[in-house]
Amino acid sequence: MTKVMGGSFMDVIRCDEPDYLIWKWHPNGTVGGANRRENQVRWGSSLRVKEGSVAVFVYNQGDGVFQDFIEGPFDEILKTKNLPVISRVIGLAYGGESPFQAEVYFINLAKIIQTKFGVPFFDVYDPRFADFSVPVAVRGTITFCIKDYREFIKLHRLEQFDMDKFNMQIRDAIARYAKSIVTTIPVKTETSVLQLEQKISEVNDLLELDIIERFSTDFGISVSGVDVSSIEIDKSSDNYRQLKAITQDVTTAKVIAQTDADIKTIADLQRINMQHYEGTKRIEREEGQYAQHMQTQSANIGAFQIEKQAEVGVAGANALGQMGANGAGSVDLGGSTGGSTGFNPAAMMASMAVGSVVGQNIAGAMNTSMTAANNQTPPPIPVRKILYNVVIDGKSEGPFDVDMLAQMAQTGQIGKDTLVWKPGMSEWQTISKISDLNAVVESIPPEVSSK
Repeated sequence: MTKVMGGSFMDVIRCDEPDYLIWKWHPNGTVGGANRRENQVRWGSSLRVKEGSVAVFVYNQGDGVFQDFIEGPFDEILKTKNLPVISRVIGLAYGGESPFQAEVYFINLAKIIQTKFGVPFFDVYDPRFADFSVPVAVRGTITFCIKDYREFIKLHRLEQFDMDKFNMQIRDAIARYAKSIVTTIPVKTETSVLQLEQKISEVNDLLELDIIERFSTDFGISVSGVDVSSIEIDKSSDNYRQLKAITQDVTTAKVIAQTDADIKTIADLQRINMQHYEGTKRIEREEGQYAQHMQTQSANIGAFQIEKQAEVGVAGANALGQMGANGAGSVDLGGSTGGSTGFNPAAMMASMAVGSVVGQNIAGAMNTSMTAANNQTPPPIPVRKILYNVVIDGKSEGPFDVDMLAQMAQTGQIGKDTLVWKPGMSEWQTISKISDLNAVVESIPPEVSSK
């Protein structure tokens, strides 16, 4: 725009474009690229720069290219204080209103550019089957803006800047980085190329991380986001169909082998558990029989003692009776001694005495036995110890009671993560998960510090 001020034509330098990233200003009535007049700027002209934009004055002098930057918001008359570079380079030789040559560009710092990109099909090889490649394509959107305009200007010739060509450069660069990431991610993640469609998130993160720094250095733009919308596999290709068939065969064989291994493991555990169950039951029967035998002996000890005392008394009586029968100390009625017949008072008296003693002994023994039987207290109730089997070096050992397990823990044979089992448990569990074995856990010595 041009207006008349004091008889001279003054310019209003501003950008009225509704949507732009970089826009070159030229005076009204001039055509871009036609002549040098399009770059004539007069002192005293008005400059208006919107907020979020920057005006760049570019001067081509014999000894180089010089630039002045005026950031918005700005609305003032051009003076030497506003353009310190031009006042130093050109000076005021042409007067306050004399024109000077300068290219004026407006850069929109608030403009957010979203550029769609598409990487055509390229070959990606499966890490397990290097002879098979599958065509893969990547599509998405990149979002960026210009923040460091000084760096941007260093990397681009503003007078030749073309937004379409710039977007094409961005898409070409993304295609290079995306191919590099997608072709290597199957190896890095140990993923089949047939499952690349499930790796969109990983590809997106790696691509965004890769290009943020690169695009700042190569293009002078700030990338705020990358959105990989799809990873496409050409499922109509021969290699895809062949690779899928091979992969399915391998997967099926792997599933069958894993299933067989699981079945064998379950069968082995069941067999071990049955062996432990039978062994534990046998031990319980033997312990029960032994306890019952001891209880019977304790209950019948009194009768056993009486029986033995009676046998001793009867034997003594029989011996004395035999003495009498043999005529020891007998006296006949005629007064002669030494005869084999006749009355023997000594034998009779001895028999009576012995019989009395034996009778008293038997009576006393029976009385004592009866009294003991009446006063006898029940024997101690047998304590049934809980027995556990433990896994040591991959084998089942035992069974052991809690005291034995505590001793084994003290010597380091078992620890809190050792598997144990007892009758009634549905599966093996670690010692630390069984409350009855807290004493065993407490018996485990603390670890020796490495310090």
